[in-house]
Amino acid sequence: MDDKTIANVAVESLIEEAELTPKPGLVDRLDNGAHDDLDLPLMIKSATSLRGTFREMARVTHLQDPTQSMREEIAKIGRQGELVMLQATNGTNTHKGAIWALGLLVASTSALGQDATDRGMAATAGKIARFSDRHAPGGNSNGNRVMKKYGVPGARGEAEQGFPHVVNIGLPVLRKGREQGVSETHARLNALIALIASLDDTCILHRGGAKALLDAKKKAGIIVKHGGVSTKNGWRSLQKLNQSLLGYNASPGGSADLLAATLFLDKVEQLNRKKSGMRSMIPTY
Repeated sequence: MDDKTIANVAVESLIEEAELTPKPGLVDRLDNGAHDDLDLPLMIKSATSLRGTFREMARVTHLQDPTQSMREEIAKIGRQGELVMLQATNGTNTHKGAIWALGLLVASTSALGQDATDRGMAATAGKIARFSDRHAPGGNSNGNRVMKKYGVPGARGEAEQGFPHVVNIGLPVLRKGREQGVSETHARLNALIALIASLDDTCILHRGGAKALLDAKKKAGIIVKHGGVSTKNGWRSLQKLNQSLLGYNASPGGSADLLAATLFLDKVEQLNRKKSGMRSMIPTY
């Protein structure tokens, strides 16, 4: 898969995550969730602005083994991408977390080539993330403050572990929904809800504290127990989760980033399988 295709899939995944409706506490087609500085057109504009960033990450990592120099190179590209994003959004931070998560997965996808599996891509992204970035700027970001205050792994820990929530929760729930015949929208919402139920989401912690996180995970867990949003009780519980998050003025942005990562890995594996099938149909002489 070439760098252009990988970048397009990454941007497509971000846009589809943003457009998914209705999402609790998050920007979607209905409203802006718990955000007063974001809306759907801005999210789409931000995602589109990152196409060049992801393409450059894919280009420099093509068929390369994970190394510290690779880690530092994509980090540099990511920081430049943040500036592009901020320019496109007039200073609003829309996708900083997604640049980190999807950037690593874009790099691992390009590094592994066309035969990569979702688990292989996630594991390789973890290898890249575990290298240090000696050129990282200092600073105390919201995510770092929350990680220290509450002792949670955050986006960095998720990546360094090889995206376990994506591989063990997001992807299986998404694919189970498809196998059960629910709509693609409901399958994706179920994946998001399952992520919220399990993840110590630093975005919720930052804006709503531990009480908001506990409440969100509990209410999301109820939806899972009901069998997902395609059930009557699950749909009603989704509305309760949304109202709860709005009451805390909290948004599960970390879970949304992992949903985008889930969609990305799912799309890449589907494309790789399709290409593999086409290659197997070519006669040899």
